[in-house]
Amino acid sequence: MFLFNYRYRLKCIFKDKQLMFWTFLFPILLATLFNLAFSNLSSADNFLKVNVAVVQNQELDQNPSFIQAIDGADDLFIVKYTTQADADALLKDNQIDGYIVFDSDLNLVVNQSGLNQTIIREFLDDFVQSSATIVTVISQNPAALNNGMLTGISSRTEYLTAVSASHSNPDPIVNYFYALIAMTCLYGGFLGVKEVVAIQADLSAVGARINLAPTNKLTVFISSMLAATTIQLLELLILLTFLTGVLGISFGDQLGYIALTCMVGSLTGVTFGACLGSIIKKGEGLKIGILIGSTMTMSFLAGMMSADMKYIVMTKAPILGYLNPANLITDSFYALYYYNTHTQFFTDILLLCGFIIAFSSITYFVLRRQKYASL
Repeated sequence: MFLFNYRYRLKCIFKDKQLMFWTFLFPILLATLFNLAFSNLSSADNFLKVNVAVVQNQELDQNPSFIQAIDGADDLFIVKYTTQADADALLKDNQIDGYIVFDSDLNLVVNQSGLNQTIIREFLDDFVQSSATIVTVISQNPAALNNGMLTGISSRTEYLTAVSASHSNPDPIVNYFYALIAMTCLYGGFLGVKEVVAIQADLSAVGARINLAPTNKLTVFISSMLAATTIQLLELLILLTFLTGVLGISFGDQLGYIALTCMVGSLTGVTFGACLGSIIKKGEGLKIGILIGSTMTMSFLAGMMSADMKYIVMTKAPILGYLNPANLITDSFYALYYYNTHTQFFTDILLLCGFIIAFSSITYFVLRRQKYASL
């Protein structure tokens, strides 16, 4: 009877087109829209090299050190060597940010002020100061040419090294997709509500037949919940495959822990829906409405609409973060991607397991007390 009802509920769920849309197609559609909206945000702050022209003349030929210096700054500049007339034309057409003229002084010609022009100016000032220092050292101590002192003046040594606190580079965009996955897990509550309604005799004809049948009601309910969890987990795995394979969203390489998070998240969503379905005595429409409202509220607090909201909650009211299953699911993926330890991950998983036990217990005690005077 257990396997028969399990297969029967699988077929019923797959044939429910409205249910399959909201739990399967809608998250994929939303992920696609997220990708279109956020695809350029990560690269928006990338540094673009400054286009600069250098006027070729006799003074420039007599200062090869300057040519060596600006050519060596290829991480900052895209350099063009031109005539004075060509440089003016390029500047007028805004094809360069400025051009450098090496005459009696080192001059910069620009047609506007901005960040790129400031970068060029700072480079020239640094070169002039370094050149003046070298001239001063040589004039006061000619032996510096032979003892290597000038090497330290002309070179730049970095004494600070940027080291990431985690094994992955920070990316504020991934949190939106993690919150989307959390919402998808909680949308498994649609399945949980459906299974509760299906065994309540006063809400569905199927429930009336189940209560009249000589079968254990708890066995039927467990097999139904297992079918719902199976489909929810399958939908979530397809969504993860779409996010990683098509959209290129990274979840790290800890596949075992990722699978564990998906399983626990799916159980949380299904049991949450079953709990709501059992304690709300009105019709299925009200149950679904409350489920959608609570799910979207929790997803909002987890940062799906605004990443700043997650930070605000964790700094101003951290207890809300720990009482929010969507936030715990989001944090689980976040911890696997960023943190080098699993302390936060297992904390989130244990709290989610606590929610699963609480939701399941409430559902069990409510349903076992239901009696019908007549059917």
